[in-house]
Amino acid sequence: MTKMWTIIAAVGSFGVAALFGLWLVPFLKKVHFQQTIREEGPDWHQSKQGTPIMGGFMFILSSIAVGLPCVLLYNGTGNAPETMLLCAKVYAGMAMALAFGGIGFIDDYIKAIKKRNLGLTAVQKLVLQFLVAIAYLATMYLFKDNTETFIPFVGMVDIGLFYYPLSAIFIVGIVNAVNLTDGIDGLNGSVTFFGAVFFMMMAPFLDRMGASIMAAALAGGCLGFLVWNFHPAKVFMGDTGSLYLGGFMCAIAFALDMPVMLILVGLVYIMEMFSVILQVGYFKLTHGKRLFKMSPIHHHFEKCGWSEVKIVVVFSALTAIGGALSLLMVMKYKGLV
Repeated sequence: MTKMWTIIAAVGSFGVAALFGLWLVPFLKKVHFQQTIREEGPDWHQSKQGTPIMGGFMFILSSIAVGLPCVLLYNGTGNAPETMLLCAKVYAGMAMALAFGGIGFIDDYIKAIKKRNLGLTAVQKLVLQFLVAIAYLATMYLFKDNTETFIPFVGMVDIGLFYYPLSAIFIVGIVNAVNLTDGIDGLNGSVTFFGAVFFMMMAPFLDRMGASIMAAALAGGCLGFLVWNFHPAKVFMGDTGSLYLGGFMCAIAFALDMPVMLILVGLVYIMEMFSVILQVGYFKLTHGKRLFKMSPIHHHFEKCGWSEVKIVVVFSALTAIGGALSLLMVMKYKGLV
């Protein structure tokens, strides 16, 4: 019975996302919500000028409209309903993801109206993102969530009051790392699909079926979106989609009490984020020299001659490896290997 809801969430979310694109893509073109390509980007990206943005609404709609009812129905079956705290983690996590998506929508809307590749300022984004993260953590505190988190090779560790500030920084960092991963056709959707699949596989070992259903809905939604976004992309997810994905991946990780696992499951996100940090730091220290041909690192590989499809395949494989290692760690923690 529990597997049934996971399958329904995955298949249903895929169908809703893919079919929603039939209406959404023409609508976005009609209202001229289109991408403005930054001048400092790869020259060949100029051909993408005018591609619709905000395609992230496909997996936002599907993961919420399908995932939420599946979680509610699972908990209403009476077979093994989850506690109020576990339910709160799922529902508050979905709300957090939507709030991050809302920030992305504001950013995309400004870009579309002003017809330039700049929306909210970095400070405005960070302030709004921290407010969302703090609101989510405050909700968990009110539901008397514990301050324990899983540390690989150690187990569950209670970090006390440090849990809240560290978690807020971690959430905002991951959300922005996922945002940086959105830069070529199909990359962010593919990487997040594999990450969500491995979270879906981990959750049953931890008796967190609500989180497994959430992950399944996200995976299905990403796959439905890729029908429209895989190279050559007919639509981009925009910040609306990438910030939502970051928030949703954090929501699943925290629902499992395993946010640290995002470092492995989200290996590509971390790699993308640190490539930017290293590039900026090296540029400043050397007064103008560059460590990579361009950052985030997927653009470096583009400039090295890799095709967009090759980058997506290799980065997805890295995500699968990180996810498999995480799954093994969870199974070892539960004494299954």
